[in-house]
Amino acid sequence: SSGINAEWPLRPGGVSKAKELIFTGRNVMGEEAEKIGLVNCCVEQNEEGNAAFVKAMEMASVLQERGPVALRMAKKSITEGFEAGPIRAGLDVEHECYLGVIPTTDRIEALMAFKEKRKPNFKGE
Repeated sequence: SSGINAEWPLRPGGVSKAKELIFTGRNVMGEEAEKIGLVNCCVEQNEEGNAAFVKAMEMASVLQERGPVALRMAKKSITEGFEAGPIRAGLDVEHECYLGVIPTTDRIEALMAFKEKRKPNFKGE
C-alpha cells in the first residue's frame, strides 16, 4: 500500500466547508464550487447551451475505456471507505476492494495489455 488511500482527499476541510455553506446559506458559483471540490469541473457555456452535457460525455468516454471491475471496486472503496469512520477502517475497505480485483480476468488483461503496449479489452470479469 502507498499509504494514501482513495478516500484520503475527501477528509481534510470537508466538514468545516460544509458547515460554513449550510450555516450561512451562501451561494457558491461555478469556479468556487470547483475550487472547493463541490463539483468536479466548471465549464464555460457554449453556443448550443449544452457545455455541461458535452463535458459529461467526454468524461464518460474516458471511463468507458477503464476496467468495469476496477471502477466498481474503486467506487465501493471510496464510498464505503469514507463512511467507515477512522482512516484505518477506510484502509481496510480499500484493501478488501483491492483483493476483489486480484482474481479477475480484467486484471490479467490490463497487465498483458500494458506489457504488450496495447489498449486492454475489458469484459467486466
